[in-house]
Amino acid sequence: MTPRCAVLDDYQDVALSLADWSVLADAVDVRTLREPFRSEDEVVEAIGDCEIVVAMRERTPFPASLLARLPRLRLLVTTGMRNASIDLAAAARHGVTVCGTAGHTEPPVELTWALILGLARHVVTENTALRNGGPWQSTLGTDLHGRTLGLLGLGKIGTRVARIGQAFGMNVTAWSPHLTAERAAAAGVHAAAKEELLEAGDFVSVHLVLGDRTRGLLGAEELRRMRPTGYLVNTSRAAIVDRSALLRALRENWIAGAGLDVFDHEPLPADDPLRTLPNVLALPHLGYVTRRNYEGYFQEAVEDITAFLAGSPIRQLG
Repeated sequence: MTPRCAVLDDYQDVALSLADWSVLADAVDVRTLREPFRSEDEVVEAIGDCEIVVAMRERTPFPASLLARLPRLRLLVTTGMRNASIDLAAAARHGVTVCGTAGHTEPPVELTWALILGLARHVVTENTALRNGGPWQSTLGTDLHGRTLGLLGLGKIGTRVARIGQAFGMNVTAWSPHLTAERAAAAGVHAAAKEELLEAGDFVSVHLVLGDRTRGLLGAEELRRMRPTGYLVNTSRAAIVDRSALLRALRENWIAGAGLDVFDHEPLPADDPLRTLPNVLALPHLGYVTRRNYEGYFQEAVEDITAFLAGSPIRQLG
């Protein structure tokens, strides 16, 4: 019987058009699924007959409980070379090979600046007014030049965000658990204590990896340290910021607003207050969603499947 392959969470219905899947035509029966799953039961029903699955980032988690219910699964390909929502140890126990693909760090950097600029210049408010016959100018923009950008995380993405901030003439500070003054200086950035960064930042942007040390890193105490004119931007992982504390900070105007591209539950429920709070600029997790990234994801997914079928898996995780 021909192995079955499911490509998950293909929201834009582009997976099959961005890579040459024809090389697998005689070896694999490929289908794509566009809608997000609401439960493990839905996942099992949809892909329980599949030996191969291609997962888009962390849209569909693969914990031990789900992997135990997919006895036919033999290859799980994730876009990107890191996926915290896959239990790699459980996959190994169940004989599932997990492979990844390359990805680019530029798209989330660019989206971070889309959020910063959108917040600073009230782009949505002014565009909505213009379209709907509202007032001609109703806001005062926040300057970037001469202001302070605080970066929580100075890895590949944080460093690129810093360069753009410097191009705008901003003062850039950074903090992470292991950041040294020397590494910060090499990026032209001031290494600050976390408390100092929060208190001084006109914009605070999160670029940390989610882990035990960063989960809930920004809670009520930390958000209260921010300026009432300051903005928080998170294009990294939602769980780094305590949700209840963030909602309170936005409702009670501890901060001026937030730009968000990541959420604790995705897709964001229709009745979630983050959809309607007036001081939130929110996007549906678009950080990595660009043509160049998707072409790389799916082209390398095809390569991963081809190599696995040939008995020589590549880009293995775990």
